[in-house]
Amino acid sequence: MFDLIVRGGTLPDGRSADIGIRGDRIAAIAPRLEAEAGEVIDASGDLVSPPFVDPHFHMDATLSYGRPRVNASGTLLEGISLWGELRDIATVDEMVDRALTYCDWAASMGLLAIRSHVDTTPDHLNTVTALLEVREKVKGYIDLQLVAFPQDGLYRAPNGRENVIRALDMGVDVVGGIPHFERTMADGAASLRDLCEIAAGRGLMVDIHCDETDDPMSRHIEALAFETQRLGLQGRVAGSHLTSMHSMDNYYVSKLLPLIAEAGIAAIPNPLINIVLQGRHDTFPKRRGLTRVKEMQAMGIPVGWGQDCVLDPWYSLGTADMLDVAFMGLHVAQMTHPEEMARCFTMVTETNAEIMGLTDYGLREGALASLVVLDAGNPTEAVRLRPARLAVVARGKVIARSERGDAALTLPGRPASVRRRAP
Repeated sequence: MFDLIVRGGTLPDGRSADIGIRGDRIAAIAPRLEAEAGEVIDASGDLVSPPFVDPHFHMDATLSYGRPRVNASGTLLEGISLWGELRDIATVDEMVDRALTYCDWAASMGLLAIRSHVDTTPDHLNTVTALLEVREKVKGYIDLQLVAFPQDGLYRAPNGRENVIRALDMGVDVVGGIPHFERTMADGAASLRDLCEIAAGRGLMVDIHCDETDDPMSRHIEALAFETQRLGLQGRVAGSHLTSMHSMDNYYVSKLLPLIAEAGIAAIPNPLINIVLQGRHDTFPKRRGLTRVKEMQAMGIPVGWGQDCVLDPWYSLGTADMLDVAFMGLHVAQMTHPEEMARCFTMVTETNAEIMGLTDYGLREGALASLVVLDAGNPTEAVRLRPARLAVVARGKVIARSERGDAALTLPGRPASVRRRAP
């Protein structure tokens, strides 16, 4: 007897299977489960996927678009300036309300694990207080990791380092940084050394906003690779954005990529935001800011897609749909081979889960019973359609349902309805 059976779904690897759930765990996966269940979801012909995962987000700023005003230039720096004003007038309650609303969106889209950077610059640390409250409120259905992020710089901000330590002491999970925003390249390298030592001393993971700039001489990823190896942090470190790599000299990159791979560093490009914010100072040809995704993957470097922003000072759009992120990443990285398109789906599920260290994740016996039933036949079709989430299961409970995206037609001689899935 199972509490829930998801019947006849197509798994991402193409197998058709029933998934039996007891409590909050997957108890069995088999071609056919001859058993009763308290509830049955008929997923015949539909894709059943592990939940979507976002390894890079800013939940303290989300859903604040237009406050205190719109980012008129569309640049990263104006967005940072606007956020600097907003974080000092936003209340804890307001940030909690905005973040919980976003988590509602995420749950409806099957996005059940999120790593959010939390700005630790202001001494009041209201941002940290708010996101710790949110983490507690959503823990029954969303894994929310928090990163201590000194937005204005570990050393550039007056109490930057002290506030990172305070945030970690309050219970923030991951050490963050922004070396390219320090006053000098030397300060940036020193901040990486300091942050990685803090993480090593506390046994924490590291996620650095690294080289988010069009400047090809911003090469802090090299220093991050060195510190990762020096301190034995392999497999616990991620470099987010890495946009300067799109402008770097090819010979230098041929040296850099093996260093990143050797250090076991993961990369988190954020295609929606990277192509909007980067290249704003260019005329033509205009750079679009996405790092070297396929080249890193060819070196065995884990690369996952991140959302980064939704309706905030940096980005005026967004829906909490990681398939939107995969869809844009596919286009900008020119990942149009069938294997590459399928990989884009894996990047917002399994790869991102690996980057976040989610050990109970996946469609396997014993894993947490969290999954998504999509109105698509396979991963590539899911990226193409960004379809309805017919059912979202979190820790064994159905938390969201949606109707299929069929459209009614009134055309002579044509079907009464149309579904945009492949024949």
